[in-house]
Amino acid sequence: MLTAADVMTTDVIAVPPDATVRDIATLLRSKRISGVPVVDAAGGILGIVTEGDLVLREAIAGEHHRSWWLSLFDDPNVIARDYAKTHGRVAKDVMTTPVISVGPATTLSEIAKTLERHRIKRVPVVKDNKLVGIVSRSNLLQALAAADVSRQAVYDDRAIREQLLAELKKQHWVHMGLKNVVVQDGVVSLWGMVSSEDERRALRIAAENMPGVKGVEDNLALIPTHKAARLST
Repeated sequence: MLTAADVMTTDVIAVPPDATVRDIATLLRSKRISGVPVVDAAGGILGIVTEGDLVLREAIAGEHHRSWWLSLFDDPNVIARDYAKTHGRVAKDVMTTPVISVGPATTLSEIAKTLERHRIKRVPVVKDNKLVGIVSRSNLLQALAAADVSRQAVYDDRAIREQLLAELKKQHWVHMGLKNVVVQDGVVSLWGMVSSEDERRALRIAAENMPGVKGVEDNLALIPTHKAARLST
């Protein structure tokens, strides 16, 4: 079975605990993502900040006043926690904890159940208490589109993916935060966004040059020109 290690995005966009809410909101918007993990200096995951955490803030939703008689039944600790979350200015004050995570060997079917059970859109992949990747609903759909997830994964496919990702990470022209790679039976499926046709061609060539690759499927979309210009700055 395919696992988290086979489909996860390894170039994870994360923020430190002292990142400001404004900077996080800007990051979510510019990268077109809906959440970011919060990690410490050693790479340990502390929490996660999502769009849902930010829209609850007083500055966006407006101050919410509870009826005085309903507040009599509320736990003061819960009220204090809600106040900190809606008025906090940095990641550590607004992030959701504890973090629901999976390991690299977690199967895609288990990940799908986790996303559904907790009603979340993505789950961090943790190894030795450190963040090593993230699997989103989009990653699962990409895997489903590339192959039948009930089939046994071939180890060589994983080796091809790891080697290709390592090669791409060395290239300054690649924005891996906007891309993902799925390999099944020697066929590389490229997903995500590219800023130009030159980048698309270079990605295809990089994949074709990997030992063991039998073919490359291009599922990449071109970023509109004005947005691509912002990414390159």
